[in-house]
Amino acid sequence: MSERKAIDCRDYPSECDCTLRLEGKEEEVLEAAVNHAITQHGHTENPELREQIRTLLKPAN
Repeated sequence: MSERKAIDCRDYPSECDCTLRLEGKEEEVLEAAVNHAITQHGHTENPELREQIRTLLKPAN
């Protein structure tokens, strides 16, 4: 079984004061986090965004 990963918007304060936390398989969390960053935080999809988010993933507790 692959290790579960998580990312929490509360760790990275934003103007919209987002409190979303995502947890699951690494690729699932990465896809959801990229989509969330684009649709809710106004980021532009590109390989750099995807790689930056991947580095922010942590082991889920």
